[in-house]
Amino acid sequence: MLLMIPGPVQVHERIIRAMCRQMIGHRSAEFGEILRFCADVMREVFGTKGDVFFISGSGTAGVEASIASFSKSARFVTLENGKFGERVGEIAERYAEVERLSFEWGKPFDLEKLKEALEKGANAVAFVHNETSTGMLNPAEEIAKIAKKHGALTIMDAITSAGGDYVKMDEWGIDVAIVGSQKCLGAPPGLAVVAVSEKAWDFYNPKCPYYLDLKAYKKKFAELQTPYTPAIPLFFALEEALKIIREEGLERRIARHRKLSRAVREWALNAGLKLFPEPDGKAEYSNTVTAIRIPNGITEKELRDALRKEYGILVSGGQDRVKGKIFRIGTMGNIGKLEVIATLSAIEDVLIRKELINSAIEKAMRVLGD
Repeated sequence: MLLMIPGPVQVHERIIRAMCRQMIGHRSAEFGEILRFCADVMREVFGTKGDVFFISGSGTAGVEASIASFSKSARFVTLENGKFGERVGEIAERYAEVERLSFEWGKPFDLEKLKEALEKGANAVAFVHNETSTGMLNPAEEIAKIAKKHGALTIMDAITSAGGDYVKMDEWGIDVAIVGSQKCLGAPPGLAVVAVSEKAWDFYNPKCPYYLDLKAYKKKFAELQTPYTPAIPLFFALEEALKIIREEGLERRIARHRKLSRAVREWALNAGLKLFPEPDGKAEYSNTVTAIRIPNGITEKELRDALRKEYGILVSGGQDRVKGKIFRIGTMGNIGKLEVIATLSAIEDVLIRKELINSAIEKAMRVLGD
């Protein structure tokens, strides 16, 4: 099965082989060197010189660790325009006073409302950078600039952007950022990586969950260890995935992700399909997943079932309030032109048979050939 979903992604054969090694001691010097290498590369991916910690858990574990660990005296404002933004708000409600700013899915944030919330006394902002439920890239730099002007802490879910698009924590002024291993990094699911600025520790709350206490991760990282037994095979996988990123070069990797997503968008628009998100110049189309409206004449289930049964290709449907209304094509990790053309050609075949779209595969090929 070819996974063209926004995670977990296809895993490179090198990464699969790396996972098959014999176990090593998690307090050994050998594991410490793996941790050191992973931290060095992840600082490049996050665009920071700050601390980087590794949690054996999903990306959501990383988000919860970040919000809970830095919730002391915090009055959060969360920005929500999709499923995962809403999850950030739900997590924040468990640990702090929160003003949840909710916007229509696929529509940009109204940043004037953020300014108003900060002027009323909020001192922490949490949001999703790349909202995969809607295919929207939110304006992280602009949000961080507003937060910084008010002296607020900024926590950014970069789970589906870091490693596939620009994340510049130090330059933008982001205090905490999180990524999951199974997205743009190209590794299997099961690890969260959290990057933390020095300022964030002013908000440290020692009453956070025991396993997700980032102070414990900071203390043990000084010894090149994790505080609790790590998922060692996943660290083998992450190490190999980050070697692949180093070999490709982060700039080239980001350019590849952008080209792949642009090819999907050009194909969709020229085929007569409609993209779901509505960017405004600050918010943009995602460069790692494309959300497309289901055309009249076919259901989401029919389309996805045909792709899976006839072609062995898996794309994602809509979630929650957009379930049945959109389908989503992931273009993240270690895929390339071949996988994208195969996927778009298969979708074309299914939809043209029902006379629902025009053929536009040459538009995608032209983008990919540039």
